[in-house]
Amino acid sequence: MIAFFVRRTILALVTVVLISIISFGIVVAPPGDFATVYADRVNYRLGFTRGGEAYQQLEAEIRARFNLDRPVYVQYWKWAWDLLHGDMGISMTEERPVKEIIGERLLMTLILSGTTILITWMMALPIGIYAAVRQHSFEDYALTFVGFIGLATPDFLLALLMLWIMFDKFDVLLDGLFSTEYLGEPWSLGKVWDLMNHMWIPAIVLGTSGTAGLIRIMRNNLLDELRKPYVVTARAKGVAEWRLVLKYPVRVALNPF
Repeated sequence: MIAFFVRRTILALVTVVLISIISFGIVVAPPGDFATVYADRVNYRLGFTRGGEAYQQLEAEIRARFNLDRPVYVQYWKWAWDLLHGDMGISMTEERPVKEIIGERLLMTLILSGTTILITWMMALPIGIYAAVRQHSFEDYALTFVGFIGLATPDFLLALLMLWIMFDKFDVLLDGLFSTEYLGEPWSLGKVWDLMNHMWIPAIVLGTSGTAGLIRIMRNNLLDELRKPYVVTARAKGVAEWRLVLKYPVRVALNPF
């Protein structure tokens, strides 16, 4: 067990290092870098002559500030070394610590992801169970059809449709996770309630395709279990149908979840 854990840990570390090297290489491979882009922005705003002395001096300063004037392997090593010490560096575009930028967005990401998973499971589990128990019925075919529609509908199209419906039918404009009066305000019960009022639409949009897929998984797994001898035996002993389904095969079919 310990040897297996050690092997898996080493393999995970090697994988992370290789992915970081490949990702870093993809970023630096195209011609040009952030120094050129930033100098072009200043050049457009201030009217510098591209290739002139002021332009070249600005470009050199940016490269020196972000270590872009060093070889690629030195840039990667410095970035990796700083990352191991908890320093993610400075954002080139916002000129703020990367940790601050990630921290601002991490909480909302976790809340949205958790809400999406909760809604997905609340819809997928009961629908999948019902479709399996009522196999080849009208309800089964209808739910299967709806599931395929959910898989085939692009998230961005569903999002635009829901935004239009909310604005046109209910006069509600959803252009973010908070209303205007709560932007930048400290957390309060009102702000939490406002967040929940805005959260359900993106959660449904993100969870639609996942719900459709999990319905199929739950249905197929439960159908496999319902045909096994232990279910037939329990049914022959007179166990109530829904109690039988929920107590034994559903618990086994839940493993993928």
